[in-house]
Amino acid sequence: MSINRYEIKPQDFQKLNSKLLYISMSKYEGDWNSIPHTHHFAELFYVVSGKGKFWLENKTYPISPNDLIIVPPNTEHTELSYNANPLEYIVLGIEGITFLDSETSSSRDIYNYPERTELSNLLNLILKEVQDKQPGYHLVCQNLLDVLLIQIIRRQKLVPAPISFTKMTKECGQIKQYLDSNYADNINLDSLAAMAHMNKYYLVHAFTKYTGLSPISYLNAKRLESSRNLLTSTDFSIAQIASSVGFSSQSYFSQAFRKEMNMTPNEYRKRKSTESESETPS
Repeated sequence: MSINRYEIKPQDFQKLNSKLLYISMSKYEGDWNSIPHTHHFAELFYVVSGKGKFWLENKTYPISPNDLIIVPPNTEHTELSYNANPLEYIVLGIEGITFLDSETSSSRDIYNYPERTELSNLLNLILKEVQDKQPGYHLVCQNLLDVLLIQIIRRQKLVPAPISFTKMTKECGQIKQYLDSNYADNINLDSLAAMAHMNKYYLVHAFTKYTGLSPISYLNAKRLESSRNLLTSTDFSIAQIASSVGFSSQSYFSQAFRKEMNMTPNEYRKRKSTESESETPS
């Protein structure tokens, strides 16, 4: 007799704090006038059959069978079916989570599953549980959702990003305040993520939503702002200014400054000095 025994060991995998709010199965029959709308939660929109278009935050995508559309929270969207080949789709409303691309730290929208896979099977299992409403069906649905989300994460190389507006605002505000006061220190994305107790991909997404800039872009903007003040108010060398505001080298500082201001630090200093002299009463 041969026995294969496999131990189940915990992994460093972020817990999914998602909550299934609803699942719906819809088929376009010409009597549905969809209009752009938003939700405070995410939606998974899976095309079972038919063709149409999906409008998502000012972008329009063609959709067809086995397409999966991830709609992030608070994102305006709607769908449009072709009359000749009407859409049939399943929608999940999910609270507490969205997804980011693990390589770009941004959210993507459309994913295609070239054939019927575990995804459609899991969706149909959830539908059946909801329809039958056997004892404990809500627990089964939630567990099936977790399996479905992990399948999506694995296949599409996504990072789960937990959503809590209150927490996001608080943590991003604290990070912004820290950067405002400590921009000259040696700061990187990993240290900021550890400080905020956030996944770094989620931190980039959340902070960008909060300020309009990624954490590192915001940090560099603060450093450049301080450098402009030092260029006009002191006679420090360019190397001294670069070091004092937190840049790792004079060349990196000059490169960042030129990209932002379309001139070198020395050119900026000379221009401001000339402007100041011309404004001085004779």
